Amino acid sequence: MDYVRYIRSLVGNHKIIMNAAACIIVNEENQILLQHRGDDHFWGLPGGIMEMDESLEETCIREVKEETGFDVNLLYLLGDFHNKNKTWPGGDQAHIICHIFVGEITGGTRTIDGLETLDLQYFSYDNLPPIDAIDHLQAIHQHYGTK
Repeated sequence: MDYVRYIRSLVGNHKIIMNAAACIIVNEENQILLQHRGDDHFWGLPGGIMEMDESLEETCIREVKEETGFDVNLLYLLGDFHNKNKTWPGGDQAHIICHIFVGEITGGTRTIDGLETLDLQYFSYDNLPPIDAIDHLQAIHQHYGTK
């Protein structure tokens, strides 16, 4: 049983604190890789919830691989960003503390599974799609040096 299923079996939909990690990956045209997520149907950074016994770096690398098919090298931690009122379509609530890294693709093959990931695309900063996760949006703004 994964951590999220385990914790939810104990607390149901009640609001909990969850640690997550995500990655900003930028291509040679300075466009950012975004994932159209299957859980909430919004766009966001590749990333997800930390499992038991993982480091933040391991979480980020695993989640990027699961959601994109890409292997990444993490260059540095951009920072910790909060989404204090996340509610998923099924009613689960959380205060997400997302540790966002900047990384680069080192291998793998672009993979869209149709469940967790509905699409993967690069976007210019001036043409971002709807991003619901305030923590991801704050990190993107910080990365590009704007507010």
